[in-house]
Formats: sequence, structure tokens, C-alpha cells
Amino acid sequence: MKNLYLIRHAKSSWKLPLDDHKRPLKKRGISDAVLVSEHLKNLVPKPDVLLTSDAKRASSTAKYFKKAFDIKTDFFLINKSLYDFQGKNVLSVIKGLNNLFDIVVIVGHNHALTSVANILGDIAINDLPTCGFVNIEFATDNWRFANYGQTKNIVFPRDLRPKKQRYVN
Repeated sequence: MKNLYLIRHAKSSWKLPLDDHKRPLKKRGISDAVLVSEHLKNLVPKPDVLLTSDAKRASSTAKYFKKAFDIKTDFFLINKSLYDFQGKNVLSVIKGLNNLFDIVVIVGHNHALTSVANILGDIAINDLPTCGFVNIEFATDNWRFANYGQTKNIVFPRDLRPKKQRYVN
């Protein structure tokens, strides 16, 4: 069995006129990353490796999951191909994963991750929100054959926040 954890980067800031790669997380993004990562560490098995886009908002998000899952630095990998908004590159990365890894986290961007979750999983997702998580399990021992899996867990930050907590932006 292979398990894929897809995580869209947390909410980023548009306040400063920065290159898209350099946009940081905003306050809400940080709180959502902490909230979701702490929830998941008790919900799903610890991943073998975490791969993240090289964009600042994605790699910053990934660091919260690295900490929560206690992933060693050697298994925290930045992959420039994950700076993808359509999904083709993400699918290529998945198909090329080392088969020694059974549980893999990918932190990336939309619409790529929504597309990948819908292509590979069995539950349709309209839009993976920022810091949203999807776990897809595959009945294979080879990532190359991870073509269609069973969606096991979906966690969105809004479902974990207290009911009174509302964000305007």
C-alpha cells in the first residue's frame, strides 16, 4: 500500500508587492498550518518523506507539518517541479517517487492539488482550500502504478476552527 498526503499551502499574504515565489504566509495561514498539522499528527500515520514546492508560502507551510510529524531534515525535500498550478508536474513527481517511501506528503498549490486529488482519489473535491489536506491510499507497492486510489481522509481548516472564529480575509 502507498499513501499520499496532499496539502495545499496555507493562506498567503498579498500585502507587499512581491514576486509570487516570495509571498509569505499571513497570520491566518500560520494559525491554520498549526491547527491542521497538530490535528493530523494524531489522525494519520507519520509520513516517510515530505516534498514541498520551493515557493515561500508552500515551504513555510510544510515546516509546520515537518515539526508536527517529527520529520527529519533528510526527509524534508524541496522540489521545484511542485511549483505547479495544473497538476501535470505533480503527477510526474508522484509517479517518480522512490518505492521505499510508503507514505508521502506533498505540499503545493491549487489548482494542481485539487486536480490531482480528483484524478487519483474516489471522492470529488470542488476546491481544496488553503491548508486543506487529502489522504489517498493506493493498493499498490509501486508509485508508478498509483493511478486510482481511495480517498481516506479530508481535513479542511474551517472544520477544525471554533464556530465563533471567523476570518474576513
